[in-house]
Amino acid sequence: MATMITNNFPSQSIYLVLLEGEPVAFHKATHDSQIHSRQKFKPESESSMAYGKSLIESHDQLLKTTLATGTYTKLYSFNHIINGFAIHTTQSQAEKLKRVSGISLIERDRGVKLMTTYTPNFLGLPKGVWAQEGGEEHAGEGIVIGVIDTGINPNHPSFAYDPSKPYNPQFCGDCDVGPHFPKGSCNGKIVSARFFSAGAASVLPLDASKDFTPFDEVGHGSHVASIAAGNQGVPVVVDGVVLAVYKALYPEGGTVADVVSAVEQAARDRVDVIVLSVGPDEAAEGILTFMSIFEIMLLFARRAGVFVVQAAGNKGPGEATVVSFSPWAVGAAAASTARVYSSNLLLGDGAQLFGLGLSAPTPGNGKIQLKLVHAKDASKVVKNHDSIGTAEECQDPEALNPIVVQNSIVICTFSQGFLNGTSTFTAILNTSILLSFGGFIFAANPNYGDFIAQPLPFTLPGIMLPSIADVQILLNYYEKHTQRDKRGNVIKFNASAAIGEGRVASFNETAPTVSMFSSRGPDINFDNKINPADVLKPDILAPGQQIWAAWSPASVHEPIFSGENFALLSGTSMAAPHVAGVAALLRQAHPSWSPSMVASAISTTSLQHNNQGLPIMSQGLQLHALYPSTPFDYGAGFINPTSALDPGLVFPSAFEDYITFLCSLPNIDPSMVRSVTGEACNTSLQTSPADLNLPSITVSSLSRFKTVKRQVLNVGKYSEKYLCSIVAAEGIEVNVKPRWFTILPQETQVVEIELNVTNPLKYFTFGEVVLVGSLNHIVRLPLSVCPMEL
Repeated sequence: MATMITNNFPSQSIYLVLLEGEPVAFHKATHDSQIHSRQKFKPESESSMAYGKSLIESHDQLLKTTLATGTYTKLYSFNHIINGFAIHTTQSQAEKLKRVSGISLIERDRGVKLMTTYTPNFLGLPKGVWAQEGGEEHAGEGIVIGVIDTGINPNHPSFAYDPSKPYNPQFCGDCDVGPHFPKGSCNGKIVSARFFSAGAASVLPLDASKDFTPFDEVGHGSHVASIAAGNQGVPVVVDGVVLAVYKALYPEGGTVADVVSAVEQAARDRVDVIVLSVGPDEAAEGILTFMSIFEIMLLFARRAGVFVVQAAGNKGPGEATVVSFSPWAVGAAAASTARVYSSNLLLGDGAQLFGLGLSAPTPGNGKIQLKLVHAKDASKVVKNHDSIGTAEECQDPEALNPIVVQNSIVICTFSQGFLNGTSTFTAILNTSILLSFGGFIFAANPNYGDFIAQPLPFTLPGIMLPSIADVQILLNYYEKHTQRDKRGNVIKFNASAAIGEGRVASFNETAPTVSMFSSRGPDINFDNKINPADVLKPDILAPGQQIWAAWSPASVHEPIFSGENFALLSGTSMAAPHVAGVAALLRQAHPSWSPSMVASAISTTSLQHNNQGLPIMSQGLQLHALYPSTPFDYGAGFINPTSALDPGLVFPSAFEDYITFLCSLPNIDPSMVRSVTGEACNTSLQTSPADLNLPSITVSSLSRFKTVKRQVLNVGKYSEKYLCSIVAAEGIEVNVKPRWFTILPQETQVVEIELNVTNPLKYFTFGEVVLVGSLNHIVRLPLSVCPMEL
């Protein structure tokens, strides 16, 4: 379940503007090396602050000389890792800026959405990474995770401070105080908390008394933060890591401008890891996917030494639905764990149906049968009221006959109101309590098909039946035992049922399984056409279904969780912080590793098999139906923290490699690359996007043959011999040179992978190159290739 926030932009819109010229973090006057060093660079130095001030003044001067006073509002100046600003203005004024010399890119703000504890054991953390990193009490110490989301609930025990656990002394964040976020909320566990609202405030009706503070009114930000770095001993994932919180989304919505500003601030504060369970829900219009201002911001965050993980999106299981596009950010897909919550419905004829609902059973621990009533059969005539429609969804107690439904189990139906969002579970619960239902069944509607269900807490016995097949059994039994007159009115209700316990988890499920909602590849490169990109997305699979974590009692968007400190949610929003938490552990263990090395270690050591030793499966459109997974479902595989700690080999990529990647894209304008990134394309290099040194190989259109090179670095302590093996892909022949090699510690080795078309399929086929080391390291490199012609 992911919270979805939509934005309705007025005639004036927010525009993000990128300028030529180096930002503070990479300016030669503030940094004595072409390679950015987080240890040497001091953003608070006199030279850095002076240069940053001069950039802001230049932004103001450009606007003053280009646009008339009163036609725009400047929202932000960006000067740390990108040079630019965000303004609120009309399209005609934005067009004027496009003609100004020195402006690289102008982009209309698309708005952002949320991509919405048993997991430590499922990931193997207590006896794996935690044990190797000093145990639960010290795992992740000294690492700062920046959470860009809806804020945080500082009063939650997941974020209580332990003075014995220090944080990175180089971190230099700040704390915004305000209503619900008093002085002292930044406590050593939460080391920084900021809010960014200029964008949202310009286009949305924000409430200054509630929104202008880092406090989490929604709950999503607290949930994400506790998964990534909450305290051990509450149902969360990683202990010891501290949090820097950047609130950039509000109950009313969010903007790219606020998120970009939050990323800038996080990089300025020198966080180690950024988790983005938020982001644009679609690609930018009219420009290459990888060249949007949001994606360029993430590129410069990686250049600044920050590991960025994004939620892959919740538009699955359709293909090409990922919203994490770039190779410099890690896109997290969502998977189930072996824990499930299920409830059962026992019918009067002995049939048993299984559904979902975190509720207590009906009397007798679900053994005493209660009268079964379909809500539409209990409707009463109300003047000027759609009584039947309202009654069957159990939204209004006035639409139901209280005598008929009292102490009965009432069947409430998924109908048009739930489809268009006007009906809620909260209303069902209110109706049930007011009319003293014995329990309720929320049933799928044959007119709309199966629906996706996640366990929700119910204050009285309740169960969801999302499967039409199960509902048909229920309705057949109900009609068989219900007496009606000639007009169809019920004379007597003879059907009965009982609802079982729904709050007890079972742990015997096959897992992981790729969640139905998790967005799928291939990655897409939008230019004049929509084409698959030579980049594997998603990158990695992590727990994201039915995840318990911290919540905010305010719970503005989810009234059913109002007053609760914990919530059970599903979404790639939940998968991303799992990856962020693992990345924090790796950065603690290997402080010299670059973000690309951390990403490589996570990728190459991942698992392709479930807890039964069988290949990972994926959920499809049909409820309970599974199909074999591919890298477009799970990326490299399911995250494996313990093996990632010691990957043997990694595939490093530097900022210059990403520039070469951009320069190799089809239909790219080299002058645009230079204008946006400050780096020129080397026209003498004959490269393709597939040559970027990623821990995967994706070729979206293979004509005849191609040789792709990869460079590996031995990060182990010893010399090791590696043998290359190949898992064949349909329609192509794969050869690796050299087939074996010996590599010393900190030495590099170039590996050539030759791809030859043997059968033009014109669809993607999948394989794998596996490097097996003599010291038991196994390095997996997934192949995703579309063979087009011989």
